[in-house]
Amino acid sequence: MTLIDFILSRRSIRQFKPDPLPRDILLGLVDAARMAPSAANLQPLEFILVTDEAIRKSVFPCLRWAAYIAPGGNPRPGHEPTAYVVILVNTKIRDKGFERDAGAAAENLILAAWTCGIGSCWVISVDRSPLQAILNIPETYSIDSVIALGYPDESPVVEDLTDSVKYWKDESGRLHVPKRKRTEVIHFDTF
Repeated sequence: MTLIDFILSRRSIRQFKPDPLPRDILLGLVDAARMAPSAANLQPLEFILVTDEAIRKSVFPCLRWAAYIAPGGNPRPGHEPTAYVVILVNTKIRDKGFERDAGAAAENLILAAWTCGIGSCWVISVDRSPLQAILNIPETYSIDSVIALGYPDESPVVEDLTDSVKYWKDESGRLHVPKRKRTEVIHFDTF
């Protein structure tokens, strides 16, 4: 499989197996994130790895899943993530313009996870204040996003976008994700 084929095979996962993720793999995933490009090499990002079951259960209600099909897109009981990576921004280093750093770090982590057979869901819709308190995050840090991780217990599929960007589940419960066609998004040489 080529790297492009591998990238094209990745989908967001919202149903996970209960198997724990090895700590050494999680550390490797964060290494992949921290090695992402950073504007001016300022490196304002830091990460919290959440694996403790009690803390995971506290983090879960702070996240919003698959709004188009809520609550049908939420992980079902027993299918919750077995780890989270909370992407933090040290605002003493950079308090604006960090979004590209966070995006690059998240994508590195997500793709590295997929190489290990680990599914992920990048969650931007986060109740930040309660999560900041739960994880004892200092005020000089802001939460960019959370990446939910675990071994996949679903296999979403891509569909050509027709009339709506909204994803859906079919009668068997399989998630279908519409994507714009290549011919609709690529322009050669000029617009």
